[in-house]
Amino acid sequence: MNVVFLGMAFLLALAAGYWTFGRGSPRPAGTRAMGALLGAFALAFASYSPLVQDAVETLVPHVARLLSNSASLAAATAVVAVALQLNLDPLEARRRIRVNLALLVAAISGMTVLFVFEGLTHRSPQVYALYLFVYVSCLGLAVVNFLRQAIRQSNSTRRSSVRAGLRMAAAGCAFALLYVAYKLTRLVDLGLGLGLIDNNSQCSSLAGTCAFSVMAPALAVLLICLGLTWPAVAYPISQARRRRWEVQSFEALGPLWQDLTAALPHVVLSSVDAEHASADSDFMLQRRVIEIADGILALGPYRSREVQEAVQGTVDAGTVQGAAVVEATVVEGALIGLKSGRFSDSVAPPSSEAASRRDLRADTEWLLLVARAYVSRVGRDVDGGQPQSSGT
Repeated sequence: MNVVFLGMAFLLALAAGYWTFGRGSPRPAGTRAMGALLGAFALAFASYSPLVQDAVETLVPHVARLLSNSASLAAATAVVAVALQLNLDPLEARRRIRVNLALLVAAISGMTVLFVFEGLTHRSPQVYALYLFVYVSCLGLAVVNFLRQAIRQSNSTRRSSVRAGLRMAAAGCAFALLYVAYKLTRLVDLGLGLGLIDNNSQCSSLAGTCAFSVMAPALAVLLICLGLTWPAVAYPISQARRRRWEVQSFEALGPLWQDLTAALPHVVLSSVDAEHASADSDFMLQRRVIEIADGILALGPYRSREVQEAVQGTVDAGTVQGAAVVEATVVEGALIGLKSGRFSDSVAPPSSEAASRRDLRADTEWLLLVARAYVSRVGRDVDGGQPQSSGT
């Protein structure tokens, strides 16, 4: 347990340092709140460790409980602060964060006073019950507040990583509420004097009541932390995957682009150094897709309906792959007609698949199928797709 809790505390402390000092300038909204959240989580995990609990209790008996409870309240308040900064305008968010911070200070101060008074009254169950009431009330309010905002935001966000992260955090709130329910049970037990739960038991494993008193809050902290940081981790991964797809698509469209721009040099847009394609992958891919689409459009008078109908009889033209083969064959024939100066007697209509595409990615995916079919017909190899000078 020491390894798990202290290891997580160390990792969370490193993450808190990165969010606080390593984000550069200007810092995104919520950077400080996120750093405070991770720092509070690190303190919470450290406070759950038996090693830390034994160390602090050699100085002040039973103070580990106050330390872990205070850390849990600070973490819950930090979670709410992050959610408020994400969901509200800055002025309203700051106002509500100040209210939550005031409640946090009041709750920890009250718990500290009650903890000291409990020691002076020889561990009075009534004083401890009042201590639990303050702690559970503040923690439950923060958890419910964040859970409500997380569910609302996850249902409205368009980013899948944010939606998944918020739902993961909501699952963490479920464990936090389980912990709150356990504390309420202890509160009722103390108030009625039932003696159902041993208040003096120490957690050496995760069995029994320790599953509620230690494991539930630890899982809550872990899931909420992962949920709130997941979008920040997923975004650069998704961006790297997107850039890789853009560069690969740029290269795969090369042979078709080269033949079209060699025959129709006027479709080439302003000159851009192709060596920077990987750095400006989005712009370069969009430029290439537009030039290919313009080239195919310019071939309109040379597109043969006879060729189109002949190929449609040999492939399943009802599928996207079959339609791409048909389009590639028509483009190949149109290029031959352009070079010989022979117009088509019966012009083939544009592909319905091309007309149905409404964004860059959809256009690219369609042209990739056409380019692959075109390469297989003309027997060319993809050479990296580096653009040559117009007219070559």
